[in-house]
Amino acid sequence: MIDTVRTRFYRFLRRIMTRPRIDLPLAFALMVLCCVGLVTLYSAGDGNLSLVGGQAARFVLGGALILFMSRIPPSVFRNWTPWLYAGSTVLLVVVAVLGEGRGADRWLNLGIMRFQPSELMKLTMPMMVAWYLHPRQLPPRWKDIVVVGALIVIPAGLIWKQPDLGTAVLVSAAGAFALFLSGMALWRIGLLLVAAGGMVPIAWHFMHQYQRDRILTMLNPESDPLGNGWHIIQSQIAVGSGGVFGKGFEQGTQSRLDFLPEHTTDFIFAVFSEEFGLVGVCAILVLYAFIIGRCLWIAMEARDTYSRLLAGAIGMSFFVYVFVNGGMVAGLLPVVGVPMPMVSYGGTSAVSLLVGFGVLMSIHANRKVHD
Repeated sequence: MIDTVRTRFYRFLRRIMTRPRIDLPLAFALMVLCCVGLVTLYSAGDGNLSLVGGQAARFVLGGALILFMSRIPPSVFRNWTPWLYAGSTVLLVVVAVLGEGRGADRWLNLGIMRFQPSELMKLTMPMMVAWYLHPRQLPPRWKDIVVVGALIVIPAGLIWKQPDLGTAVLVSAAGAFALFLSGMALWRIGLLLVAAGGMVPIAWHFMHQYQRDRILTMLNPESDPLGNGWHIIQSQIAVGSGGVFGKGFEQGTQSRLDFLPEHTTDFIFAVFSEEFGLVGVCAILVLYAFIIGRCLWIAMEARDTYSRLLAGAIGMSFFVYVFVNGGMVAGLLPVVGVPMPMVSYGGTSAVSLLVGFGVLMSIHANRKVHD
């Protein structure tokens, strides 16, 4: 019995390691984006090589995981999805009991490293929604929509309680995109959006005071320029002072003189905008748009419903990252702690994003073959 299991395991490893499974355009775009992120981090971190080296090591780890994940057939991911979702949810419960962090219980201390389980949910959430909808008739009926809503609300609520409103929004969006891409009628989407809007007053009641302050500050940052409005005002100054062509690499003043808070994480895009100006911002947005478009192309070419919904949700979730962080830096959205993907400094976030792209590579490798 043991020999049989060992033989099957070796066959599985041999099969996944002999599959050439990389989408070269997407891989090249991600590599360029990672390089841009490291260059920007070097400047934002005032030439701190240990900071850049740590981020580069995470990119290397993420690249290795892309290669590994891309060689696993989507059917394997589909079979493991309920267990991955359940495990991620259990970890969120553990965080609620044993978590730690600066002002919020978001991390698990594993001794050699700290781990943020909510980052896993950004991938396992769309996987679970796609898994649930895969064998069912599409577009989904109200019964299926309600079930999907429950699958989204439970982990999103646990993340909200940490509290981590930004990640809760991203997780909810990831699941919602998988649902919307299943062919829902526009009138149903409209009803759900109206219902979500009707929940805003209730959500406002359950928000922490600092979360309410962030929303109010976004509407009028000058009301508290030295307090809650400091982040937005300094970010807007950095973005505006970059002009058309920017001040030049390592010539930004807002970060180097410590006016701009969190200039290596949440507000690193303001540093990029100040140094490279409108031209640089347009260039990196084109790069982001290409990556998102490539993800959606992979979704259209997917072989089955599970792969199509999952690939589309991953691509649109990546869009939400860019949209929310860009809006936050420009003062158009409240500060919710969402990083700019592959540019902001961060370990778990960068690796989890690259794992998601590894799943996309797997879907691409097993796409429909056209005659």
